[in-house]
Amino acid sequence: MFTDASPTPPQGGRLSRRDMLARCSNGFGLAAFAGLAALQKARADAAPKPFAARAPSFRPRARNVIFCFMSGGVSHVDTFDPKPRLARDHGKPMPVPVRPTMFNQNGNILASPWTFRRHGQSGLEVSGLFPHIASMADDLAVIRSMTSRGNEHAQANYHLHTGFTLAGHPSAGAWTSYGLGSECQDLPGFVVLAGGGMPLGGVSLYGNGYLPAVHQASLIDPTAPEPLGNIQPREPDARQRRRLAFVEALDRRHLAQLAHPAHVEAALLNQEVAYRMQAAVPELMDLRGETDATRRLYGLDSPNREKAEYARQCLLARRLVERGVRFVELSCLARPSEAGQSGNPWDQHGGLKVGHEEMAFQVDQPIAGLLRDLKARGLLGQTLVVWAGEFGRTPFAQGADGRDHNPFGFSVWLAGGGIRGGVVHGATDDLGYHAVQDVCTVQDLWATVLHALGIDHERLTFRFGGRDFRLSDVHGDVIRPVLA
Repeated sequence: MFTDASPTPPQGGRLSRRDMLARCSNGFGLAAFAGLAALQKARADAAPKPFAARAPSFRPRARNVIFCFMSGGVSHVDTFDPKPRLARDHGKPMPVPVRPTMFNQNGNILASPWTFRRHGQSGLEVSGLFPHIASMADDLAVIRSMTSRGNEHAQANYHLHTGFTLAGHPSAGAWTSYGLGSECQDLPGFVVLAGGGMPLGGVSLYGNGYLPAVHQASLIDPTAPEPLGNIQPREPDARQRRRLAFVEALDRRHLAQLAHPAHVEAALLNQEVAYRMQAAVPELMDLRGETDATRRLYGLDSPNREKAEYARQCLLARRLVERGVRFVELSCLARPSEAGQSGNPWDQHGGLKVGHEEMAFQVDQPIAGLLRDLKARGLLGQTLVVWAGEFGRTPFAQGADGRDHNPFGFSVWLAGGGIRGGVVHGATDDLGYHAVQDVCTVQDLWATVLHALGIDHERLTFRFGGRDFRLSDVHGDVIRPVLA
């Protein structure tokens, strides 16, 4: 049908299909565009938002995770796994075959320089290295039978963080963010407080791997003048909003043309979160509202720089989970007597007593303060605290006074949301060399953490390269005896 404004039809009043398309192409194009745009909008509305909070698979026992990573490998036989035989047989050759170590400079049995004592109503045994953490013994579930596939720092760090010994897989924090989203609109779901040196393995330890980029960690360095790069606005807010709106319009135009737009959606989300973080991060870092009693509890008043900075990380971790951040990881600072060990400061191949005492002094009071503060505020019941290094140390000496890496049996502990306090799970042999009872793997550890968060570790998967990957790989069982 033609109106007065329509082009004059050819003689005879009939149009060929070619004439129709030529004369009415704009109309057909707009109709087609409207249809495609509606389809893309329907797809976008139906697709899950990568950063939106998601319901757990079942009733969660925890809502947040704080991971105190003891980079370098803490000696379990000097901290949470007492072995009287080491004192009795000190200086004697190992009575069992010794497997290859990192440096193969293996000596005789080495007694622990520290005394173990029982603490709390549970009678949990902790060495003199951790007097403050020992005071929280009834809140700890110590797993003494952890094992690792890695005997070298980077490899073992990847294994602990991702469940795999090679780079390229998502970190546990990224999996947690992917599985549950975030309850915080102004901060990322996964934050690493990177005041210490980067662990061996680098930033990939905190990466998103093949998950959407929005789930990778944001690194905040409390020791830096600008804790997060470019967090201070470089232009007036109104101008910045106009520029971001223009960039978003271009991105959304591109988004409408893509069949699989996850990476563009992640970029849009990251831009919005980054904008809001300009106000949220400075407010987070401002500790002026914390009382003097709280500062003393954590150890922020310590004249020891490393202890004070680690205390700041612990206090910031509490503030982050208060704001709904799902997964927070803390990093140890370098030892003052050996600044070159910034990436793995617990790694004492020599000078065990000096090195472990420096590191324990750095983290002991701040971590205990964190547990006490969370408990006092009613947050420990919903926050799962994980304490672990990438492996343990040998019961025999390396050189005169060091210990080499030992992935065959070591200790980690859990506290808080969904965890039974004052319990010990598993055991190593009487030398502390191999796990021999209720042997646990890294996959078991993360399966347990995910379970406490209300996630079935076997169902939290992501398809990549034709295979469904998960944090626990094709392994892992929930360590149910440590659950409340």
